[in-house]
Amino acid sequence: METLAKFTLPAVLLALILVFGFWLSYAGKPYHGILFNLHKLLALGAVVLAGIQFSKTLHAPDGLLVALLAVSALCVIALFVSGALMSAGKLDYVLMLSIHRVAPVVLGIALVWSGFLLVRLR
Repeated sequence: METLAKFTLPAVLLALILVFGFWLSYAGKPYHGILFNLHKLLALGAVVLAGIQFSKTLHAPDGLLVALLAVSALCVIALFVSGALMSAGKLDYVLMLSIHRVAPVVLGIALVWSGFLLVRLR
């Protein structure tokens, strides 16, 4: 349980990212500058903090845990890229929006599964 307690702050940041993301979505374009920047900065902070916590937690990871963390990293990259391309108006907006909606679901599944594995490994 101590292991999962280390991820409380990144989980709260993830919830805030989702709140600001939905708020931005309902506010429509052009994006409100403060909401947009809060969304981006919270996302960056959550990724950095979660990465630090995972690096402190993983001493002898198993293969499945490493694969789930790799999937999580790919989802985070997809979220950053699709968000940047949507805000810049580049490529197909509908495709980028679809990626930006699917990636958090896959990320959530991978992180919850990783949490179960971390608890089992401890």
